[in-house]
Amino acid sequence: YVVSAPVAGYARRVDLDVGDPVKRGQVLAEIEPMRTEGLDPRARAAAQARVSAAEAALRAAEERVREAAAADEYASARLERARRLTDAELMPKDTLEQASSEARRASAVTRSAEAAADAARHELEGAKAALTRAGASDDRHAGRVTVRSPATGKVVAVRHESEGVVPAGTPLLEVGDPGRLEVEVDVLSADAVRILPGTPVRFERWGGDVPLEGKVRRVEPVGFTKVSALGVEEQRVLVLVDITSPRGAWKGVGDGYRLEASFILWEEKGVLQVPSGALFRTGDRFSVYVVEKGRAKARAVEIGRRNGLAAQLLTGAAEGETVILHPGDTVRDGIKVRPRYITPPPASR
Repeated sequence: YVVSAPVAGYARRVDLDVGDPVKRGQVLAEIEPMRTEGLDPRARAAAQARVSAAEAALRAAEERVREAAAADEYASARLERARRLTDAELMPKDTLEQASSEARRASAVTRSAEAAADAARHELEGAKAALTRAGASDDRHAGRVTVRSPATGKVVAVRHESEGVVPAGTPLLEVGDPGRLEVEVDVLSADAVRILPGTPVRFERWGGDVPLEGKVRRVEPVGFTKVSALGVEEQRVLVLVDITSPRGAWKGVGDGYRLEASFILWEEKGVLQVPSGALFRTGDRFSVYVVEKGRAKARAVEIGRRNGLAAQLLTGAAEGETVILHPGDTVRDGIKVRPRYITPPPASR
Protein backbone atom coordinates (compact mmCIF):
# COMPACT_ATOMS: atom_id res chain seq x y z
CA TYR A 1 0.00 0.00 0.00
CA VAL A 2 1.29 3.47 -0.92
CA VAL A 3 0.29 5.86 1.89
CA SER A 4 -0.09 9.42 0.56
CA ALA A 5 -0.84 12.82 2.07
CA PRO A 6 -4.63 13.37 1.98
CA VAL A 7 -4.28 17.18 2.14
CA ALA A 8 -1.64 19.79 1.46
CA GLY A 9 0.19 21.00 4.54
CA TYR A 10 3.33 20.80 6.63
CA ALA A 11 4.32 17.17 7.22
CA ARG A 12 6.08 16.33 10.45
CA ARG A 13 9.15 14.09 10.37
CA VAL A 14 8.38 10.40 9.92
CA ASP A 15 9.89 8.46 12.83
CA LEU A 16 9.48 5.02 11.22
CA ASP A 17 12.24 3.14 9.42
CA VAL A 18 12.10 0.50 6.70
CA GLY A 19 11.29 -2.84 8.29
CA ASP A 20 9.44 -1.45 11.31
CA PRO A 21 6.22 -3.36 12.09
CA VAL A 22 2.96 -1.42 11.94
CA LYS A 23 -0.63 -2.25 12.78
CA ARG A 24 -3.82 -1.34 10.98
CA GLY A 25 -4.95 2.12 12.12
CA GLN A 26 -1.56 3.06 13.59
CA VAL A 27 -0.53 6.70 13.09
CA LEU A 28 2.20 6.84 10.45
CA ALA A 29 2.50 10.59 9.87
CA GLU A 30 0.98 13.92 10.89
CA ILE A 31 0.25 16.88 8.64
CA GLU A 32 -0.27 20.36 10.08
CA PRO A 33 -1.90 23.36 8.39
CA MET A 34 0.40 25.37 6.16
CA ARG A 35 2.64 27.68 8.17
CA THR A 36 2.44 31.44 7.56
CA GLU A 37 5.57 33.45 6.83
CA GLY A 38 6.46 36.25 9.25
CA LEU A 39 6.26 39.94 8.27
CA ASP A 40 9.14 42.38 8.26
CA PRO A 41 8.56 45.84 9.89
CA ARG A 42 7.57 47.41 6.59
CA ALA A 43 5.08 44.67 5.73
CA ARG A 44 3.70 44.74 9.28
CA ALA A 45 3.12 48.50 9.05
CA ALA A 46 1.34 47.99 5.73
CA ALA A 47 -0.84 45.28 7.27
CA GLN A 48 -1.73 47.54 10.20
CA ALA A 49 -2.57 50.33 7.75
CA ARG A 50 -4.89 47.96 5.88
CA VAL A 51 -6.64 47.18 9.15
CA SER A 52 -7.09 50.89 9.90
CA ALA A 53 -8.39 51.54 6.39
CA ALA A 54 -10.82 48.65 6.70
CA GLU A 55 -12.08 50.00 10.04
CA ALA A 56 -12.63 53.45 8.50
CA ALA A 57 -14.42 51.92 5.51
CA LEU A 58 -16.67 49.99 7.87
CA ARG A 59 -17.55 53.12 9.85
CA ALA A 60 -18.42 54.96 6.62
CA ALA A 61 -20.54 52.04 5.43
CA GLU A 62 -22.41 51.94 8.74
CA GLU A 63 -23.12 55.69 8.47
CA ARG A 64 -24.53 55.13 4.99
CA VAL A 65 -26.72 52.37 6.38
CA ARG A 66 -28.11 54.73 9.02
CA GLU A 67 -28.66 57.45 6.41
CA ALA A 68 -30.44 55.04 4.07
CA ALA A 69 -32.54 53.67 6.93
CA ALA A 70 -33.71 57.17 7.84
CA ALA A 71 -34.62 57.92 4.22
CA ASP A 72 -36.42 54.58 4.00
CA GLU A 73 -38.40 55.35 7.16
CA TYR A 74 -39.37 58.79 5.84
CA ALA A 75 -40.45 57.35 2.46
CA SER A 76 -42.56 54.68 4.18
CA ALA A 77 -44.30 57.33 6.28
CA ARG A 78 -45.03 59.45 3.18
CA LEU A 79 -46.45 56.40 1.42
CA GLU A 80 -48.77 55.63 4.34
CA ARG A 81 -49.99 59.24 4.46
CA ALA A 82 -50.58 59.27 0.70
CA ARG A 83 -52.67 56.11 0.95
CA ARG A 84 -54.93 57.66 3.60
CA LEU A 85 -55.40 60.84 1.59
CA THR A 86 -56.07 58.88 -1.59
CA ASP A 87 -58.66 56.76 0.19
CA ALA A 88 -60.34 59.98 1.35
CA GLU A 89 -60.17 61.26 -2.24
CA LEU A 90 -58.06 64.23 -1.07
CA MET A 91 -55.02 63.29 -3.23
CA PRO A 92 -54.77 62.08 -6.82
CA LYS A 93 -53.63 58.51 -7.51
CA ASP A 94 -50.57 59.73 -9.44
CA THR A 95 -49.20 61.20 -6.22
CA LEU A 96 -49.76 57.84 -4.45
CA GLU A 97 -47.87 55.97 -7.19
CA GLN A 98 -44.98 58.44 -6.94
CA ALA A 99 -44.81 57.97 -3.14
CA SER A 100 -44.86 54.17 -3.59
CA SER A 101 -41.98 54.35 -6.11
CA GLU A 102 -39.90 56.51 -3.78
CA ALA A 103 -40.52 54.08 -0.90
CA ARG A 104 -39.34 51.11 -2.98
CA ARG A 105 -36.23 53.02 -4.09
CA ALA A 106 -35.43 53.98 -0.49
CA SER A 107 -35.79 50.34 0.61
CA ALA A 108 -33.43 49.21 -2.18
CA VAL A 109 -30.87 51.84 -1.16
CA THR A 110 -31.06 50.57 2.42
CA ARG A 111 -30.43 46.96 1.37
CA SER A 112 -27.51 48.06 -0.81
CA ALA A 113 -25.99 50.02 2.07
CA GLU A 114 -26.35 47.03 4.40
CA ALA A 115 -24.63 44.75 1.85
CA ALA A 116 -21.79 47.26 1.50
CA ALA A 117 -21.45 47.34 5.27
CA ASP A 118 -21.25 43.52 5.38
CA ALA A 119 -18.53 43.57 2.72
CA ALA A 120 -16.59 46.20 4.68
CA ARG A 121 -16.95 44.08 7.83
CA HIS A 122 -15.51 41.02 6.05
CA GLU A 123 -12.65 43.09 4.66
CA LEU A 124 -11.81 44.18 8.20
CA GLU A 125 -11.90 40.60 9.46
CA GLY A 126 -9.57 39.50 6.66
CA ALA A 127 -7.10 42.31 7.36
CA LYS A 128 -7.08 41.52 11.08
CA ALA A 129 -6.64 37.79 10.40
CA ALA A 130 -3.63 38.43 8.14
CA LEU A 131 -2.02 40.61 10.81
CA THR A 132 -2.79 38.10 13.58
CA ARG A 133 -1.40 35.08 11.67
CA ALA A 134 1.81 36.91 10.90
CA GLY A 135 2.26 38.25 14.41
CA ALA A 136 1.55 35.15 16.48
CA SER A 137 2.11 31.41 16.19
CA ASP A 138 -0.91 29.47 15.01
CA ASP A 139 -2.56 26.69 16.96
CA ARG A 140 -1.68 24.09 14.35
CA HIS A 141 -2.84 21.22 16.51
CA ALA A 142 -6.45 22.21 15.87
CA GLY A 143 -6.17 21.47 12.15
CA ARG A 144 -3.69 18.59 12.32
CA VAL A 145 -4.42 15.59 10.08
CA THR A 146 -3.22 12.13 11.09
CA VAL A 147 -2.30 9.57 8.43
CA ARG A 148 -2.93 5.99 9.55
CA SER A 149 -1.79 2.61 8.29
CA PRO A 150 -4.30 0.87 5.99
CA ALA A 151 -3.10 -2.62 6.95
CA THR A 152 -0.98 -4.61 9.38
CA GLY A 153 2.51 -5.36 8.12
CA LYS A 154 5.88 -3.67 7.83
CA VAL A 155 7.20 -0.42 6.39
CA VAL A 156 8.79 -1.33 3.07
CA ALA A 157 9.72 2.21 1.96
CA VAL A 158 9.84 5.74 3.39
CA ARG A 159 9.22 8.18 0.54
CA HIS A 160 9.14 11.42 2.59
CA GLU A 161 11.18 11.24 5.79
CA SER A 162 12.07 14.85 6.66
CA GLU A 163 9.48 17.41 7.71
CA GLY A 164 8.39 20.00 5.20
CA VAL A 165 5.61 21.22 2.95
CA VAL A 166 3.87 18.48 0.94
CA PRO A 167 1.14 18.84 -1.72
CA ALA A 168 -1.94 16.67 -1.51
CA GLY A 169 -1.28 13.20 -2.92
CA THR A 170 2.45 13.14 -2.09
CA PRO A 171 3.56 9.54 -1.29
CA LEU A 172 4.81 9.35 2.31
CA LEU A 173 5.38 5.64 3.01
CA GLU A 174 4.77 2.18 1.62
CA VAL A 175 3.33 -0.52 3.86
CA GLY A 176 3.15 -4.19 3.00
CA ASP A 177 2.78 -7.65 4.48
CA PRO A 178 5.98 -9.67 3.78
CA GLY A 179 4.01 -12.88 4.21
CA ARG A 180 1.72 -12.00 1.30
CA LEU A 181 4.27 -11.04 -1.34
CA GLU A 182 3.26 -11.35 -4.96
CA VAL A 183 5.67 -11.83 -7.84
CA GLU A 184 5.43 -9.71 -10.97
CA VAL A 185 6.76 -11.45 -14.08
CA ASP A 186 6.87 -9.66 -17.41
CA VAL A 187 6.59 -12.09 -20.32
CA LEU A 188 6.29 -11.69 -24.06
CA SER A 189 2.71 -11.14 -25.17
CA ALA A 190 3.03 -14.15 -27.51
CA ASP A 191 3.75 -16.32 -24.44
CA ALA A 192 1.20 -14.60 -22.20
CA VAL A 193 -1.71 -15.86 -24.32
CA ARG A 194 -0.81 -19.43 -23.27
CA ILE A 195 -0.67 -18.63 -19.55
CA LEU A 196 -3.91 -18.96 -17.60
CA PRO A 197 -4.83 -18.30 -13.96
CA GLY A 198 -3.84 -21.35 -11.93
CA THR A 199 -0.83 -22.22 -14.11
CA PRO A 200 1.95 -23.72 -11.92
CA VAL A 201 5.17 -21.71 -11.66
CA ARG A 202 8.65 -22.71 -10.52
CA PHE A 203 11.03 -20.06 -9.12
CA GLU A 204 14.78 -20.63 -9.35
CA ARG A 205 17.94 -18.61 -8.67
CA TRP A 206 16.27 -16.73 -5.86
CA GLY A 207 19.06 -17.40 -3.38
CA GLY A 208 17.90 -20.69 -1.90
CA ASP A 209 18.94 -24.24 -2.61
CA VAL A 210 15.46 -25.54 -3.42
CA PRO A 211 13.18 -24.08 -6.13
CA LEU A 212 10.00 -22.40 -4.92
CA GLU A 213 6.53 -23.21 -6.18
CA GLY A 214 3.88 -20.71 -7.19
CA LYS A 215 0.60 -20.32 -9.01
CA VAL A 216 -0.58 -17.68 -11.48
CA ARG A 217 -3.21 -15.43 -9.94
CA ARG A 218 -3.83 -12.99 -12.79
CA VAL A 219 -2.60 -12.14 -16.27
CA GLU A 220 -2.85 -8.40 -16.87
CA PRO A 221 -5.16 -7.58 -19.81
CA VAL A 222 -2.97 -4.69 -21.00
CA GLY A 223 0.55 -4.97 -22.38
CA PHE A 224 3.40 -2.48 -22.56
CA THR A 225 6.44 -1.87 -24.75
CA LYS A 226 9.87 -2.75 -23.38
CA VAL A 227 13.24 -2.41 -25.09
CA SER A 228 15.36 -5.55 -24.77
CA ALA A 229 19.09 -5.65 -24.10
CA LEU A 230 19.61 -5.89 -27.87
CA GLY A 231 17.61 -2.70 -28.48
CA VAL A 232 14.55 -4.51 -29.84
CA GLU A 233 11.11 -3.25 -28.86
CA GLU A 234 9.01 -6.04 -27.37
CA GLN A 235 5.42 -6.19 -26.22
CA ARG A 236 5.33 -7.47 -22.68
CA VAL A 237 2.54 -8.43 -20.28
CA LEU A 238 2.66 -8.54 -16.48
CA VAL A 239 1.73 -11.85 -14.86
CA LEU A 240 1.02 -11.83 -11.11
CA VAL A 241 2.06 -14.98 -9.26
CA ASP A 242 1.45 -16.07 -5.66
CA ILE A 243 4.16 -18.11 -3.92
CA THR A 244 2.61 -21.35 -2.67
CA SER A 245 5.69 -22.80 -0.97
CA PRO A 246 5.65 -22.67 2.86
CA ARG A 247 6.56 -19.25 4.23
CA GLY A 248 9.46 -20.70 6.16
CA ALA A 249 11.13 -21.77 2.91
CA TRP A 250 11.36 -18.20 1.58
CA LYS A 251 11.23 -16.03 4.70
CA GLY A 252 14.35 -14.21 3.52
CA VAL A 253 12.66 -12.96 0.32
CA GLY A 254 11.56 -9.33 0.49
CA ASP A 255 10.05 -6.58 -1.60
CA GLY A 256 11.93 -5.90 -4.84
CA TYR A 257 13.90 -9.18 -4.81
CA ARG A 258 14.71 -10.99 -8.06
CA LEU A 259 13.49 -14.49 -8.95
CA GLU A 260 13.58 -16.42 -12.22
CA ALA A 261 10.18 -17.87 -13.09
CA SER A 262 9.34 -20.87 -15.27
CA PHE A 263 5.70 -21.38 -16.25
CA ILE A 264 4.72 -25.04 -16.46
CA LEU A 265 2.23 -25.20 -19.33
CA TRP A 266 2.41 -28.98 -19.64
CA GLU A 267 4.22 -31.77 -17.81
CA GLU A 268 4.25 -35.53 -17.81
CA LYS A 269 6.44 -38.18 -16.21
CA GLY A 270 8.59 -40.59 -18.21
CA VAL A 271 8.77 -38.42 -21.34
CA LEU A 272 11.42 -39.38 -23.90
CA GLN A 273 13.24 -36.19 -24.92
CA VAL A 274 15.68 -35.12 -27.56
CA PRO A 275 17.73 -31.89 -27.50
CA SER A 276 16.31 -29.22 -29.79
CA GLY A 277 19.79 -28.67 -31.20
CA ALA A 278 19.76 -32.18 -32.69
CA LEU A 279 16.64 -31.56 -34.80
CA PHE A 280 16.75 -30.45 -38.42
CA ARG A 281 14.17 -30.21 -41.18
CA THR A 282 13.83 -32.63 -44.06
CA GLY A 283 10.91 -31.37 -46.07
CA ASP A 284 7.97 -30.96 -43.74
CA ARG A 285 9.29 -33.35 -41.10
CA PHE A 286 11.94 -33.31 -38.41
CA SER A 287 14.95 -35.61 -38.47
CA VAL A 288 17.98 -36.39 -36.35
CA TYR A 289 21.35 -37.98 -36.99
CA VAL A 290 21.70 -41.12 -34.89
CA VAL A 291 25.16 -42.60 -34.42
CA GLU A 292 25.17 -46.28 -35.42
CA LYS A 293 28.47 -48.20 -35.47
CA GLY A 294 30.47 -44.99 -35.85
CA ARG A 295 28.39 -43.61 -38.71
CA ALA A 296 25.71 -40.89 -38.86
CA LYS A 297 22.33 -42.22 -39.87
CA ALA A 298 19.55 -39.75 -40.76
CA ARG A 299 16.31 -40.80 -39.18
CA ALA A 300 12.90 -39.15 -39.41
CA VAL A 301 11.32 -38.53 -36.03
CA GLU A 302 7.97 -37.37 -34.75
CA ILE A 303 8.04 -34.83 -31.97
CA GLY A 304 5.40 -33.51 -29.61
CA ARG A 305 5.69 -30.60 -27.23
CA ARG A 306 8.75 -28.37 -27.09
CA ASN A 307 10.14 -25.90 -24.56
CA GLY A 308 12.96 -24.38 -26.61
CA LEU A 309 15.69 -26.58 -25.11
CA ALA A 310 14.25 -30.04 -25.64
CA ALA A 311 11.42 -31.70 -27.53
CA GLN A 312 9.16 -34.61 -26.72
CA LEU A 313 10.19 -37.57 -28.88
CA LEU A 314 7.20 -39.66 -29.94
CA THR A 315 8.70 -41.98 -32.57
CA GLY A 316 11.91 -42.42 -34.55
CA ALA A 317 14.54 -43.03 -31.89
CA ALA A 318 14.94 -45.09 -28.76
CA GLU A 319 16.07 -44.19 -25.28
CA GLY A 320 19.86 -44.21 -24.91
CA GLU A 321 20.70 -43.75 -28.60
CA THR A 322 23.34 -41.14 -29.39
CA VAL A 323 22.33 -38.16 -31.55
CA ILE A 324 24.48 -35.45 -33.09
CA LEU A 325 24.00 -31.93 -31.74
CA HIS A 326 23.98 -29.03 -34.20
CA PRO A 327 24.95 -31.03 -37.29
CA GLY A 328 26.64 -28.87 -39.91
CA ASP A 329 26.71 -29.08 -43.70
CA THR A 330 29.57 -31.57 -43.56
CA VAL A 331 27.43 -34.17 -41.81
CA ARG A 332 25.73 -36.51 -44.29
CA ASP A 333 23.92 -39.79 -44.04
CA GLY A 334 26.44 -42.61 -43.64
CA ILE A 335 29.47 -40.43 -42.91
CA LYS A 336 31.89 -41.65 -40.26
CA VAL A 337 31.75 -39.71 -37.00
CA ARG A 338 33.44 -39.87 -33.63
CA PRO A 339 32.57 -38.25 -30.30
CA ARG A 340 34.04 -34.85 -29.52
CA TYR A 341 34.46 -34.11 -25.83
CA ILE A 342 34.25 -30.62 -24.43
CA THR A 343 36.46 -31.84 -21.59
CA PRO A 344 39.01 -34.64 -22.11
CA PRO A 345 37.71 -38.11 -21.25
CA PRO A 346 39.21 -39.77 -18.19
CA ALA A 347 42.52 -41.48 -18.85
CA SER A 348 42.38 -45.25 -19.26
CA ARG A 349 44.33 -47.52 -16.96
